[in-house]
Amino acid sequence: MTDDFFVRSRETLLTSHVFRVDHLVVEAPDGSLFERDVAVHPGAVAVLALNERGEVGLIRQYRATVGRRCWEVPAGTLDHEGESPLEAAQRELVEELGVAAASWREIGRFMNSPGWTNQVMVVYEARDLDERPRDPDGPEERLAEVGWFAPAALRGVLLAEEALDSTTAVAVHRLFGDFLDDR
Repeated sequence: MTDDFFVRSRETLLTSHVFRVDHLVVEAPDGSLFERDVAVHPGAVAVLALNERGEVGLIRQYRATVGRRCWEVPAGTLDHEGESPLEAAQRELVEELGVAAASWREIGRFMNSPGWTNQVMVVYEARDLDERPRDPDGPEERLAEVGWFAPAALRGVLLAEEALDSTTAVAVHRLFGDFLDDR
């Protein structure tokens, strides 16, 4: 099957510091037209950091979208011009957890929700950590809590969350496999 859909028109409805929303009119292969609003995003990175004890570093920060604090792997938007995904991941790790890593490995890429956004998340594993001063960006990060969790404790934290962050779920699954299913 080919992707022979054609975007007939695109209008920007909203531009923010992180993304924009475009209104599309699309022509289907059968000639019919339909409309979609799409969040156009520059992409993002996430880091599953493991210390020398095998503990995973998480940040618990306030998320206005859900009105509460959530435990998450460090993550951030590709919003610095010329910065590669790996450079962004390295920056986010220092900003959010206060560590730098000597060993980096990409463990996957995924689309958060292709039904409404083109955002692609690049997930890295980071090891051989060295403490650095945290460099939080914004009040959510500045007032956040950092925690290091052994796999058994991490399982408990993630299973207790009311609205589990999909990026954290994918990152943990990519590295540990189906460890959440061992209940």
